[in-house]
Amino acid sequence: MQEFTFTHPTKVYFGEGAAAKALKQELPAVGKTILLAYGGGSVKKSGVYDELKNILLQAGKEIVDFSGIMPNPTYAKVQEGARLAKERHVDFILAVGGGSVIDCCKVVSVQAAAEEDIWRMEYEQGKFPTTGIPMGAVVTASGTGAEMNSGTVITHEEKLWKGPILGIAPSLETLTRIMSPTTWPWPL
Repeated sequence: MQEFTFTHPTKVYFGEGAAAKALKQELPAVGKTILLAYGGGSVKKSGVYDELKNILLQAGKEIVDFSGIMPNPTYAKVQEGARLAKERHVDFILAVGGGSVIDCCKVVSVQAAAEEDIWRMEYEQGKFPTTGIPMGAVVTASGTGAEMNSGTVITHEEKLWKGPILGIAPSLETLTRIMSPTTWPWPL
């Protein structure tokens, strides 16, 4: 076997209370404005949103909500998030949810930092992003692995296309729970 070196950029915190511990440790290293991204509202119903919001506020962070990320996130939703991140000068993105929320945020991250349209950049010019707004993920659904890489699947409704777009991998990730109806709601 040939020698090789493997480095994965995502720092993983795993276990009960992992989100609170990870954020308290990592937040001092990120800027003031946090894009708090999530889907249809289950994070609010479960109390996860309020717990994370309190952690961010206690750390002195300004929160910019980016909600409504749907399963199979659309290119339009990515552009909405990127505009919001640019307008509000977001320093860090915190994706809270499953693979769709995380995928959307990985592309929001690079689109907000890019001067050109990410679709044209990747599919017409063959260039791929190397930088983006730093991000982390609080994973509330297991199974996709979206939190561990830079790959995404986005639906471009205008082009009638669904496929890959490269974003950036989260720099930190917290696996705080395993899906189980007997443990709902799960402690952060």
